[in-house]
Amino acid sequence: MKHLLKSTIIMLGIALVVPSINAAELESLRGNNPLSENAKKPVPKKWQSDRPPIKRDFVQQPPLIPHTTEDYVINIKSNKCLSCHSWANYKDKGATKISLTHFTDRDGHDLANVSARRYFCTQCHAPQVDAKPLVQNTFKPVKGIIGR
Repeated sequence: MKHLLKSTIIMLGIALVVPSINAAELESLRGNNPLSENAKKPVPKKWQSDRPPIKRDFVQQPPLIPHTTEDYVINIKSNKCLSCHSWANYKDKGATKISLTHFTDRDGHDLANVSARRYFCTQCHAPQVDAKPLVQNTFKPVKGIIGR
């Protein structure tokens, strides 16, 4: 009973100390633009279909994924990427094989299977959609890799 009374007093004290929030002071991130039924609905971007590997723009850039990964399962029990990109399957599937670097652990030891730190492919590799850049971009690749 004492514990309940003590908790109630603390909560009441917090309620008195915290200033009340006036609903008129709150503003949505979209400003004063109300939602409406006539609002323009976003158009989802189309995943690009399979295509040759995408050129890299800087040294050590992880390759970009030139196809959708929308329904790919990558968890501790399964990795859909390996069904095509593993050393055992890449020739039959016409896919790029994963790099030898993916078979080295953090201590530099070579492993028989993909290292745990390289197993979750989409940590580094990103699929591409045909979309306009969100911001102005004047990036140019280093001269050493242009044309590769």
